[in-house]
Formats: sequence, C-alpha cells, structure tokens
Amino acid sequence: MHSNIAPFGSWKSPITADLIVSTSVGLGGVYLDGSDTYWLEGRPQENGRVVIVRRQPDGSIEDVTPQPFNVRTRVHEYGGGAYAVHQGTVYFVNLADQRLYRAEPGLAPEAVTPESAFRYADFVFPASGEWLVCVVENHAESDREAANSIARLDLLDGSVHLLQSGRDFYFSPRISPDGKRLVWLTWDHPNMPWDDVELWIGDLSPAGKLTHPRKITGGEDESIMQPGWSPDGEVIFISDRTDWWNLYRWDGKEPVHLAAMEAEFGYPNWVFGMSTYAFAGGNRIIAGANRDGRWSLLDVDARSGAWDQIETPYDSLSSLQVSGDRAVFYAGSATEVGRIVEMDLTSGDMTVLRKASELEIEPGYLSIPESVEFPTENGLTAFGFYYPPNNNDFVGLKGELPPLLVISHGGPTGQTDASFNLAIQYWTSRGFAVLDVNYGGSTGYGRKFRRRLYGKWGEVDVDDCTNGAVYMATTGRVDSERLIIRGGSAGGYTTLAALTFRKVFNAGASYFGVSDLSALAADTHKFESRYLDQLVGPYPERKDLYDSRSPLEHAGLLSTPVIFFQGLEDKVVPPNQAEMMVEVLREKGVPVAYVPFEGEQHGFRQAQNIRRALEAEYYFYAKIFGFETADEIEPVEIQNL
Repeated sequence: MHSNIAPFGSWKSPITADLIVSTSVGLGGVYLDGSDTYWLEGRPQENGRVVIVRRQPDGSIEDVTPQPFNVRTRVHEYGGGAYAVHQGTVYFVNLADQRLYRAEPGLAPEAVTPESAFRYADFVFPASGEWLVCVVENHAESDREAANSIARLDLLDGSVHLLQSGRDFYFSPRISPDGKRLVWLTWDHPNMPWDDVELWIGDLSPAGKLTHPRKITGGEDESIMQPGWSPDGEVIFISDRTDWWNLYRWDGKEPVHLAAMEAEFGYPNWVFGMSTYAFAGGNRIIAGANRDGRWSLLDVDARSGAWDQIETPYDSLSSLQVSGDRAVFYAGSATEVGRIVEMDLTSGDMTVLRKASELEIEPGYLSIPESVEFPTENGLTAFGFYYPPNNNDFVGLKGELPPLLVISHGGPTGQTDASFNLAIQYWTSRGFAVLDVNYGGSTGYGRKFRRRLYGKWGEVDVDDCTNGAVYMATTGRVDSERLIIRGGSAGGYTTLAALTFRKVFNAGASYFGVSDLSALAADTHKFESRYLDQLVGPYPERKDLYDSRSPLEHAGLLSTPVIFFQGLEDKVVPPNQAEMMVEVLREKGVPVAYVPFEGEQHGFRQAQNIRRALEAEYYFYAKIFGFETADEIEPVEIQNL
C-alpha cells in the first residue's frame, strides 16, 4: 500500500477518462405505468442519445425508443418532461424534429403531431387518454419571443388547442384524480421559476375545455413548485413562503404547512418533470428533503404534517415516483454511483434496477467528501464539499501539498451535493484535492441564501469560491501556489470572473462559460432572457454593471493560464463568448488553449468529447504546473506556453 512516492497530480489511476465515458450512462425521468417502470438513459456512447427504457415485473429490460430517436424536448431550451406513458403506450418528443411520437408495444414509433413551429413538454393524461394536456412553446414568429401556453393536444389528429396563454411562462399542468380540475404554475418576466410564481386552478370538462381559471396562491416573494393532487382531490404543492421549500396542502381557503423544517423539498425548476414527492395512497406522502447538501427520504402525513425518516444508504435523491406500495427513484451516495432504486414501502426492502455505471472501483482509490463551512465576505458563511487526494498506490513527495481544484457549479441557481461523481474521483485519484463549492445563490440553503446573488452575480459567487480556496490553503491542506478554478456555463462565468478580478488562482478551465454579460443579455433564449435583471440589474439601463463585471471588458487584467471548452451549436452561451476571450489572451501572451466541439450544444453529451475535454484539461494543468501526466494523452495546443 502506498508503495510509490510521486508528485501530486502525476499519480496513475484506474479511473481513466475512457473508463468514465465507456461505462457510464445518465439516468433519470422515472415513470410508473401499472406494474411497469420506465426511465431515461442518456448514452454518451451513442452520441448522447437519450433512450426510454421499460422494465417489466419479471425483471426484463428493453429499449422503447429505437435508433435514431433521441428523447429530448427543447421547451425552455433545457427541456425535461419529454415523455409520458398511458396504459402501456409511450408518448415522447424526438429531439431532431421536436414532434410528439407514439410508441405502442411491439410497433415502431409513429408521429402524432405534424411538422410545425411547436415544441411540447410536461404531459399529463385524463383517464380516457383521447387527449393530453401539456406545455406548448410556439416558435412561429422568428422576430418575436416564443409564445408559451398550456394546451390540450388531441392524440387522434395531433391538433393543439390552447387552454391558457398570455403569460410569459407556464409549468406543471396536473389533472385532478376525478379529471374535473387542472392546476398549473405561471410567472412572468423578469422572474425565474424560483422567484415569484403563482399557483392557478381551473375546471376541466370531459372534452378537455378549461373554464373558471383562478389563482389559488403565490406571486409576490413566493416560489411554488410541483403542484399535485392528493388521492381525495386536495391540491398539494411545495412553497418557499417560510424561506425553505416545504410541503403544503391547500385546504380550500389557505395553505396548510406540512413537515415544517429548515430543508428544501425540491430542486429549482430548470427543467420540466422534476418530482421529489408522491402519494402512497390515503394521506401518506413519500418525500425527499435536502439539508446541507444531503437528501433524506421522509414519510409525511398529509393531514397532520407529522413525519418520520425512512432509512436509506443514499444522500442524493430525485425523480421520485410511487405506485401502490412501491417507490422508485434515482439515488446516489458518496461511495456509490447513481442508480434507479425500487423500494417496497411495506418492508423497506430496496432493489437496484439500473446503475449509472457497472464500474466497481476499489475503495482505496476513492475520496470521501467532507462537508465544509468557511467564512466569506460580510461576516457570512459559504459551504462546500472537500475531497482530499486519495490513491492506494501513491503518496505525495515529502513536504509537498496537493494542487486544489475549486469547482464552481452552474445555474448559478444550482447546487452541488455529496453524491458519487466519477469526474471528481478522476482528479482526486491522480493527486488533486477538490473543493466543490455551494456559493451564495446556490439552492439547498433556503430562499435568503439563494437570493444572496441577486444584484451581485460576479461578486458573491467569486468571493465565495476565492475564499474557499484561501481557506483550504490557510488550513494547510493544499498548495497556495497551485490553486485552480473550473466551471461550466454560469460556473464558467464565475471561473473567468475569479481569474480576471482576483489574484488568487493560478490556472483555470472554462466550459462554455460566459465572458460578456451584455452579449448574454442580448443573445440568449426566452427562458433566461431576463434572468440577468435579477442577477446583475436591468439591461440596458444598468449596462455599467454588465461592463464592470464582464471578464471580456477587463481581459487586460487577466494574466492567468486558461483552457476553454465550447460546443459550437450552443444557443445558451454562443461560441463567440469563448473565442473573443481566447483571442485577447493570445495577443497578451498568456498561456491559453481552446478546444471547440462540433455538434455539441450547451453541455457535452458525446463520449469522445467528454473524454477529450477531461484529458485535455488534465494535460493543460500538467504543462502549466510542470508535472508528468499519469496517462498517455493526445497533446493540446497551448499558445504562449
């Protein structure tokens, strides 16, 4: 054990980039239909194709959607809620043409909707199954914003009939158990779905006509999510009216608080179809709750609000569905890859239906995350998970401290948790320390913490990531001369801002990161087009703030080596954001590398590109800090090295 002494960063590891992409799939989108269980698999090995998989009670598993179908909707660009099942028939959206398809058992999928400018998401069926209700986004008028609506979609002829329109956004239409009412969420610019969201209800006829729409609750300073119904027809929802996203029951007059606690019962609605609670008959709710970045499973009484914890070995949880006495959900822990789990609610027995990877890694190569809190600006605290370097076969040189990789998550209204992450283990098993930061603005710590970023994006997040790095260095755990920051999307912006406006980090990696806030405000999709009003200020009225916090506007301050990764079909953060930054660094003589990927959008889905990005980033740090890589890696062109 530990037979080799070698510089941190240069350790040979069994966790290779090749291994990560060749053995891993993305899992989620659990759906229960009778005794069958469905889920989605994102397969990097098939160019990122997303496939619907069905598991039958006898344990047999089959693909529902054959090649070349790719199950993804582009409503809000981020999608989610791209399929649903009704009595054995699967309905799904195909990425290439955004049409709705029907897949009957044993038959090839057939298109339900014609080719059009419509996109569809978030499907819900009445008992009859002759039509469904969904969110529709109309892109017919190219010179105007897409129009969002709630619509009835006729499954015989594919026709669309608008039930609610005129507001900027609609979300989560849900039909009552008796089929006579519909609830939904709505909000307007400049709000995001974690800001001010209204919960509405209307009467639904057997033919799918909606009448008497009326607001139940929500709006000012209240974010509502995941509306649903109890078996006896009461509206249930999650609200942050007490600062934390907790469960509520609408008693016909006012919300009744259930299982009150300082915990978040949901994730921010970046995508459709998220589910973190479900009824197990009667008044019994099975729900996930997130405290300090770790999820637990609760059994909640919908009348009294009393709750008990259900013991599981997992600390991340999503996509929870319940049917009868079985609950199925996606879960993970610090030491186990994500998986689809079925739980018998009577006995508590759990069965793993599918793992994100069949890879078995010896514990001696794994780093176990430690929750850390550290001081940041204005006497406040930020949070994160610290992963020390760990590899059974290696120790570092005497007197040497490891380089630290600080990860800035996306969103920025995202969060990181302690669930097993092969990409983090890739770094720690090579001798890097990792700090995965939940900066002010992250989800999981209540509305006040989430709102710390409002008006302060590019400041609070940068301070928290920087202070996290300084904290780890001053406590003597990492090398203060080898501090690295990396992040994707909004995390890429935080990375570039930290490298430009602070002198703490010694290298960085930006994955499809924002460098020009004004360009982002002027050139992004509808869903996020006014997000920056909240995070920075109204545009163009406060263009001064956008300029003052845009790394590109201050690229002259940047003297730290950076590697950029960019999908060339990215509509959220267009490629010119990276390319302009690369050009400035090139001209300044700062070491810089640029790795663009054809055919990739916002986030990489193809195996060869995921592998190339990880290895190229590792190669870049090795060259900047002067150690040998443990693996043979195709060189990256680094200018000005």
